[in-house]
Amino acid sequence: MASSEEPTANGDGSPRKSPRNSKGWDGKLRLEKKALITNPEALSDPEYSDEDAPPVEQIAADEGVSPRWHQPFTGRNKNGTTDSGWYADLLEEEPEDTDARALCQRGRQYRIIMASIPALKLERFKQLQKICLRQNQISSIELPGSLGPKLKELDLYDNLISHINGLDDLTELTSLDLSFNKIKHIKRVNHLKKLKHLYFVQNKISTIEGLDGLSDLEELELGANRIRTIENLETLTSLEKLWLAKNKISTLGNLTPLTSLKILSIQANRLTAITGLETLTSLEQLHISHNALTSLSGLSTLVNLRTLDISNNPLTHLTGLSACVHLEELWAGYCQFSDFGEVEHELGDKEELETVYFEGNPLQTRQPALYRNKVRLALPRIRQIDASECPFPFLVRCSGVGDEERAMLTVI
Repeated sequence: MASSEEPTANGDGSPRKSPRNSKGWDGKLRLEKKALITNPEALSDPEYSDEDAPPVEQIAADEGVSPRWHQPFTGRNKNGTTDSGWYADLLEEEPEDTDARALCQRGRQYRIIMASIPALKLERFKQLQKICLRQNQISSIELPGSLGPKLKELDLYDNLISHINGLDDLTELTSLDLSFNKIKHIKRVNHLKKLKHLYFVQNKISTIEGLDGLSDLEELELGANRIRTIENLETLTSLEKLWLAKNKISTLGNLTPLTSLKILSIQANRLTAITGLETLTSLEQLHISHNALTSLSGLSTLVNLRTLDISNNPLTHLTGLSACVHLEELWAGYCQFSDFGEVEHELGDKEELETVYFEGNPLQTRQPALYRNKVRLALPRIRQIDASECPFPFLVRCSGVGDEERAMLTVI
C-alpha cells in the first residue's frame, strides 16, 4: 500500500527538496508561536491559586472505603520499620475524654502523612484543647465546629495551606501556628479575640493586614515572608514580641503604638538606619543583624535594652550605646570595629555586660593571638567572649607595693 507521506529522498538516496515558487515560498503557511496570558503571575509562581475561583469538586478521604480505613499513607511504626497502604483509624479505640497528651503518645507510634483533617473524626473528642498536625499534606482547615468551645491551640506548621478558612467557630484559640505553608494573605483571623500567639513564618505574605482587634496578641511571627512595609499594627497594644526577620523592609516605621514591645527581631532586611524606636522604652532585645547599618544612632531611649544584636553590618564605630545602661549581651561579630580604646570607652561603664561577640572584626582578625586578652583588659567584668567563656577575673598584689598603693592586675 502506498504511503500517504511525502517521500523524503530521491531514488538515488539524495535528499528531496520541497518545490518552491519564484520567490522561494514552499506553499506552507507559518504562524508565529504566540499565546495570550491572562494570569501572568501563574508563570512566576508554580503554586499560584485564585482564592475567588469556583471550588473544585473533591472526593472525601474515606469515600468508597470501610469506616475504619482512610486515606493512603507511608508511615514508620514504633519498631522503626516502614509500612504503606491504607491506614487504620488509630484513634478509634480512644475514649471521648482522652486528653491531648494521650493522643500525642498514640500518634508517635506511626508517622502518618495526613492530607485530610476530617478523616481523623476529631468530633469524637469533646475535651480537645490542643491539636498539632505538623508536617503533613493538609491543604485546607476543616475542623468540626464542636471543638470551638474547648480548643485553645492549633498547630498546622509545614503543610500545604494556601488560604485561611475554617476558623469561624474557634473563638477560644489562644495560639495559632500556620508557619511553613503557602499563605499570601492574612484573612479571617481578626475574630479570634483571645489569640496571644500567632505564627506565619515562611509563607508568601507581602502585606501585614487583617489583624485589627487582636488587642490581646502578645507574639506575632512574620519572619521569612515578602513584607516591605511595617504597617497595620496600631491595634496590637499588648504585643510583646514581634519577629520580622528575612523580609524586604527598608525602614523602621509605624511602631510607635507598640509601647509594650520587649523583643523586636528584624534581621536580614534592608535597613540602613535605626529610626522610629523612640517610644519603645520597654524593649529588652533588639535583633537587627544582617542589614546595612552604618551608625548606631537611634537607641537613645532604649534604657531597658539587655540584648543587642548588630552583627553583620558595615558598622565602624560603637558610639550610640550610652543610654543602654542595662546591656548584658552585645553581639557585634563581622562588622568593621577596629579600636580597642573605643570598646573600653563605649562599653566600660556597662556594669551588667557579661557577653560580647567581636569575632570577624579587625579587632580579632589583625591580631588573633592577642584578641581575647585585649578584650579582657578593656572589659574586665566580661564573662564570655564570642563562643568561649572566660574564667572569673581575680586580683593579685604586685611585690614591693604597699597596702596604700595596691596595684590590682586582672589575671587572664
